[in-house]
Amino acid sequence: MEQSEVNQKVKKVVANVLEMNESDIADDANLIFDLGADSMQSMLLIAAFEEEFDIEMDMEKAREVQSINGAVEFIATYI
Repeated sequence: MEQSEVNQKVKKVVANVLEMNESDIADDANLIFDLGADSMQSMLLIAAFEEEFDIEMDMEKAREVQSINGAVEFIATYI
C-alpha cells in the first residue's frame, strides 16, 4: 500500500472518530493539540486504525504517536 493511500485512510479514520471533515486535517496536525483528541478518543483511534488496516499494533508505541504524519509512518511499519 502506498504512503498516500495510508495517509488518506488515516485521515478518514481520524475524521470519523473525532467527528470532523477530512479536509480540515493537515498532514502535520497534532492529534491532541490541533485536533483535540482526548485520551479516550486516542484509544478509539488506535482501535479504528487496527480495524481499518487489519493490523495489531503495539499499544505503548501507538500511544506515543502524536501527529497524522506520525500515524502514517507508524502504521506503514505494520503493513
